[in-house]
Amino acid sequence: MSNKLIYQKHLIDLTRDDLVHKLRETLSDSRFKHVLRVEKTAIALANKYNVSVEKASIAALVHDYAKQRPDEDFIKTIKDKKMDQDLLNYGNAIWHGIVGAELIKTELGIWDEDILNAVRHHTTGAAIMTTLEQIIYMADYIEPGRDFDGVEQARLLTNQNLSSGVVFQTKQTLEYLIENNRSIYPKTIETYNAWVAK
Repeated sequence: MSNKLIYQKHLIDLTRDDLVHKLRETLSDSRFKHVLRVEKTAIALANKYNVSVEKASIAALVHDYAKQRPDEDFIKTIKDKKMDQDLLNYGNAIWHGIVGAELIKTELGIWDEDILNAVRHHTTGAAIMTTLEQIIYMADYIEPGRDFDGVEQARLLTNQNLSSGVVFQTKQTLEYLIENNRSIYPKTIETYNAWVAK
């Protein structure tokens, strides 16, 4: 299905094949395969939850576009674009989504805010997320290559009710960060408060 997808030029000035080729050159083999699995999962969820398959495909393919960039690229972008300086206290896990969206704009020419927000929030979530954002958040978490305690439950919940999947992932992520004494990006707490604690 996905490799037959014809992109309309208003979202990205590349064909799907062009975009895939660019990603193959940018990402390691394992990361590239992950991105393709996320795309397949996102397309299935987009069909189920009545979201643009094209947007889901593009957002899924580019969600980790900046994942393997050197830290200097992110730090430079944060400073050049006068982004929230608090971002400098975090690392790649946060940067590749939030700062990566800025690189996607300038390097791939994607300006659709729904797609960019799906990239920005795919690791942290957000208090308010469009259906596309929820789909990318979950597709990244439950793609077939994922294997962790609770992934089957996450898949089941996501297929029954998208927001139930979001609640499950958000809770699991916060528990993981706390148990491992990791710093928690404020937006992750906002996501928890909006989706889990409400």
